[in-house]
Amino acid sequence: MASRISIARPQPNSFNVDPHGLSNSRPSSGYRAANPDDPIEKLRAFSQQVEDNIEIYSQPLKPHLPAIGRFMIVVTFLEDALRIMTQWGDQIWYLQQHRKFPWGISHLFLIINVLTMLSGSSAVILKRYTEYAVAGLLAVVIIQGFGYGLIFDLNFFLRNLSVIGGLFMVFSDSMVSRKALFAGLPTISETDRKKYFLLAGRVLLIFLFLGFILQGEWSIVRVFVSIFGLAACIMVAVGFKAKWSAAFLVLVLSIFNVFANNWWSVHSAHPQRDFLKYDFFQTLSIVGGLILLVNMGPGGLSVDEKKKTY
Repeated sequence: MASRISIARPQPNSFNVDPHGLSNSRPSSGYRAANPDDPIEKLRAFSQQVEDNIEIYSQPLKPHLPAIGRFMIVVTFLEDALRIMTQWGDQIWYLQQHRKFPWGISHLFLIINVLTMLSGSSAVILKRYTEYAVAGLLAVVIIQGFGYGLIFDLNFFLRNLSVIGGLFMVFSDSMVSRKALFAGLPTISETDRKKYFLLAGRVLLIFLFLGFILQGEWSIVRVFVSIFGLAACIMVAVGFKAKWSAAFLVLVLSIFNVFANNWWSVHSAHPQRDFLKYDFFQTLSIVGGLILLVNMGPGGLSVDEKKKTY
């Protein structure tokens, strides 16, 4: 009896898992170009594989990206508040002698700035009352521009546009998908508001790099960095491969910041030290905004989202 019962494993060819031939017989190896001979399709396939690898290897860090981005965005305000407190006498002298602030008004101006920057930055880091915190920090950027007479300085103007873009990214990050309806009044959902703020934040974030292109001495390295950086800025602004482009800008700006704004290597008594420190922390703030963009994506008003729709 036992000799008539086969207990051996079935042979590989004894059955057909796809009798109708509907499955793909080729092994899967990720995204493939539709036309392997087309260079554009090859580039698209390569960029897709790069994005997939970035997504895979950044998973352990991804839960912490929002907190890192928010802290880096407000670090320039924290440094500015600390600098005002530690250089109180110099700040008062500058406002009164050069900006012609009356006695008392100069003190009030600095006190309001310090309190707003400390409270607003803390609220952003803790994700509490984010709308009011962002509004307060935006007011500080504008008030300081007029107070210190730097509003018409091109470098200051472009940098602060980028800082405002980072604050818009913070505001977008704090939004949730809900609708607040008011009887008889036209309203838009939080999701729609988030899309518009993300678009504004993306566009404003790239102005720092435009300032980098417009000033400084030119070299072969600077030309190549400017060309690739400008291309990445345009891709961020329109939302095409926005995560990859933002990650590239994070890398470029971080390297540039360490070598160009190395305030720690300048003597503490040198007047250039404060300017380098200011530029260093402002660049960190803009890098924080780009990190939030890498985490959140470009939003609905972007080429990437339109491609998903179609």
